[in-house]
Amino acid sequence: MQYRYIGKTGLRVTPICLGTMSFGSWSDEAESFKIMDKAVDFGINFFDTAELYPVPPRAEYAGETESIIGRWLKGRQRDKLIIASKVAGAANGWFVPPIRHGMTAIDKFHIKKAVEGSLKRLGTEYIDLYQMHWPDSIVPIEESLRAFDELVQEGKVRYLGTSNDTAHGLTKANETSKRLGISRFESIQNNFSLNNPRFLDELSHVCSKEDISLLAYSPIAGGVLSGKYNGEFYPDVARFAEYLKNGDKRGLAQSHRFVNEKSLATTARYMDIAKKLDMSVVTLAVAYSKQFSFVASTIIGARNAKQLDESFAAMDVVLSDETMAEIKAVQQEIMYPMG
Repeated sequence: MQYRYIGKTGLRVTPICLGTMSFGSWSDEAESFKIMDKAVDFGINFFDTAELYPVPPRAEYAGETESIIGRWLKGRQRDKLIIASKVAGAANGWFVPPIRHGMTAIDKFHIKKAVEGSLKRLGTEYIDLYQMHWPDSIVPIEESLRAFDELVQEGKVRYLGTSNDTAHGLTKANETSKRLGISRFESIQNNFSLNNPRFLDELSHVCSKEDISLLAYSPIAGGVLSGKYNGEFYPDVARFAEYLKNGDKRGLAQSHRFVNEKSLATTARYMDIAKKLDMSVVTLAVAYSKQFSFVASTIIGARNAKQLDESFAAMDVVLSDETMAEIKAVQQEIMYPMG
């Protein structure tokens, strides 16, 4: 098995990470156990979760994903796995989390409250990588970082990361940690895929220069890059088909961002490239995401254990210069299909 390090840490992880946001909603506990068993049997040592999971976020089952993982972990060797979790982002951001009465913030109180809850649900004494799910535009980053650093000093958390952040946000946090002499964000977990290469614009440069790793999520663009939305009808069991039916304002916005004329056009082109390579377009998409040196691990997910196969097939795939050139040509012709 090939391993990579996250940032400047001792976290040695597999190039593919198991995302768990379906556990407790789209995947029941029995199927979730099968997914985790299959991942471990394949050699995956890195799991990513969050206090807010599963999705779509609802107050009645927030935290259930961590609880399922905690029950699965019982009797297993905890130190064989790298487990990452997240504190919910600030309620002043793009979405109000349905936890802690919608009053979340990245301040000392909420960070402490969140980590204690996650440790209890996971049934573990420590979290290997603890991440800010998205930034807080009100609480000063100095306050947030000092609170995160206390968790490291207390041994509850080994290392820190951020998520859904910008080049400005990551740089400011990194420089603040240097100035204060405290723990820094070693990773950033952002959306990155064939259909959403925006990370390459600026953030990849910051990561490369500062030795901060990307943990790429949504490498198959929420399932769009599987090609399942390219037929005459959308499938009944699919995230964005469900969001469109539900009519939820946030869900509708996500659906139109991921599934639109441009994203379906690029997906069709990638399907052609994958066919020439005699591989699944899902395998192509995951291989692309893990192709870059600034990526420590690519986070894949599944509703059932069988769906893991095409993603796992990308583990040892390295795309040729010719294939990367074909991909770049598509991205230049149809720019930013996800906006």
